[in-house]
Amino acid sequence: MTKWATSGARALALAGVAFAVSACASTPAPISTAAHTGWPGGRGGPVPYDPASPPRVADYAARLQCVPYARRISGVEIYGDANTWWAQAAGRYPRSSSPAPGSVLVVRGFNTSARGHVAVVREVVSERVIRVDHANWLNGGEISVGVPVMDVSPDNDWSELRVWHIPGGHWGGRVYAAEGFIHPFALYASS
Repeated sequence: MTKWATSGARALALAGVAFAVSACASTPAPISTAAHTGWPGGRGGPVPYDPASPPRVADYAARLQCVPYARRISGVEIYGDANTWWAQAAGRYPRSSSPAPGSVLVVRGFNTSARGHVAVVREVVSERVIRVDHANWLNGGEISVGVPVMDVSPDNDWSELRVWHIPGGHWGGRVYAAEGFIHPFALYASS
């Protein structure tokens, strides 16, 4: 082979690799309303929301933390940091590993072990996907609604989850630990 033939073949091969890599990087994930079947590791598969009602930031200027927002829309009367809600609910509200509309999802260790997050379940899409409404997830005090959350725990117990990233239009890359769900029905009536 001549020097030019070898160089040409190498250049053609490099161009093919560059084209393949750029095609993968620029192709968006498909969005579908097809039934959720559960995706290993939370990657791939259809996005389970109605295109007429996509997840969105409803109010960028709300300047709210997650706790007062969750308390207001769920009716769960717990105060204090989100990382204390699970313990505070014991004996006051039913707690479970099963989501239900109106229940409060409690995420532990958000950013650090001293922080947490709470969100209110809007809809149960399937046994492994819910949609939530919450405040300050993007750390700007905003209110986000209809946000998909996926159970990626190996035991299907909602102990590990991924959250839809609205600005990027994809599942977030981080797996969060969850305490479970607080249901908004007080166990004991006030005297």
